[in-house]
Amino acid sequence: MVLLAAAVCTKAGKAIVSRQFVEMTRTRIEGLLAAFPKLMNTGKQHTFVETESVRYVYQPLEKLYMVLITTKNSNILEDLETLRLFSRVIPEYCRVLEESEISEHCFDLIFAFDEIVALGYRENVNLAQIRTFTEMDSHEEKVFRAVRETQEREAKAEMRRKAKELQQARRDAERSGKKLPAFGGFGSAGMTSVSSGSIITDTIVEPEKPKMAPAPARPSGPSKALKLGARGKEVDNFVDKLKSEGETIMPSSGKRGSDASKVLPPPVNVESVHLRVEEKISLTCGRDGGLQNMEVLGMVTLRVTDDKNGRIRLVINNNDNKGLQLQTHPNVDKKLFTAESVIGLKNPEKSFPLNNDVGVLKWRLQTTDESLIPLTINCWPSESGSSCDVNIEYELQEESLELNDVVISIPVPSGVGAPVIGDLDGEYKHDSRRNILEWCLPVIDANNKTGSLEFSIAGQPNDFFPVNVSFVSKRNYCDIQVTKVTHVDGDNSVKFSSETSFVVDKYEIL
Repeated sequence: MVLLAAAVCTKAGKAIVSRQFVEMTRTRIEGLLAAFPKLMNTGKQHTFVETESVRYVYQPLEKLYMVLITTKNSNILEDLETLRLFSRVIPEYCRVLEESEISEHCFDLIFAFDEIVALGYRENVNLAQIRTFTEMDSHEEKVFRAVRETQEREAKAEMRRKAKELQQARRDAERSGKKLPAFGGFGSAGMTSVSSGSIITDTIVEPEKPKMAPAPARPSGPSKALKLGARGKEVDNFVDKLKSEGETIMPSSGKRGSDASKVLPPPVNVESVHLRVEEKISLTCGRDGGLQNMEVLGMVTLRVTDDKNGRIRLVINNNDNKGLQLQTHPNVDKKLFTAESVIGLKNPEKSFPLNNDVGVLKWRLQTTDESLIPLTINCWPSESGSSCDVNIEYELQEESLELNDVVISIPVPSGVGAPVIGDLDGEYKHDSRRNILEWCLPVIDANNKTGSLEFSIAGQPNDFFPVNVSFVSKRNYCDIQVTKVTHVDGDNSVKFSSETSFVVDKYEIL
């Protein structure tokens, strides 16, 4: 089958939209379409007419015609099947089959026509795939803009939080200076007493660290926490000390909870063909139940470092049943992947780029089905007099996953002291500067699929939201793996290494 052009025209032969799949001048296509109505014989049921050079295959669309212009030696049965697919595509973009509506959506129709036919030959696609392919670009643009806006909001929130911390530190320093005569003036580091250093340490350092209390016996050391970042430095102002103290302690505790969950250690043994299967999840749930949005974005990235292994193919094993959308790189043979789940270049004589990370396959899953949530979080705050009792529990619904370095961050009210912890699975950390209680769990898997935390603190139920979750996993959520790598010539197996990561982009309970 060689398809020369596809067009929507009026009954008089005026072209409304036309897409040529071979080299053809505008005068030529307009002449073919103008001659088309004159060739039709009235009273006959044929849906094609022929001339000495071309064949017209057409279908009436109310006052219009959907016309395919092909060569005379093309397969008429394939032409009719292609014509039916073209006719089904048009109502997807046009509400009414009128000339003005077709003209308004002409570019949408041309993009859809390009998905059906490439270089005169039909692609093996259906209507659902055409809709997916044409919408993918616009979706990625929305995702990019949403991520950029989220990053800007987070940066502004972080700036405001830092400013509040410095103001709070200054007020704490002033209050401490009024209560303790040994503090003296704030301009001299030498006037900071041993007792004042111990008080500051109790409010910042974790409960188990006071065993190192003999350190303040040296008068030159203001506090243990300050030594972590300011040892051997002359600090002229006590507020500057507190600022440097916050800069050294807070990131170190925060990295254990958030940054560590976004970075996996690189593999030790990396072969000349290395594959990375990466997934990111963005999830938003309501506090009373109900999944507002869940999106999983995945990608298979290939890196080749030896030119001998440049001409290869990847065998993909896709056991996912969650209804995700797949998309291959434009240079990948789409027909080969659809028929055999094999990723290879359209031109088998070409090689993959050397020493570059190339994304060859990506997928997307977006759903509001609560049964697909990998880790459910249930937070129940209840008022009890002047305090609030909070019960929070988790449950691993996707038992095939193994989540590592899980940190569940619960905001707590400021200025009311530390929470009183009751029953606890795992460990906890109270960050009084950020007003966050971090519930830390090294591993959550099928053997440790549920757990709970209970604590009490003064506050209102709304003070404990939103709850944020971070984790990292070496198993991906969507069951897609590269099982084999072979040479294009001979199908000989190629030794390869791979790494898999599943991390959190956003995971919050509002």
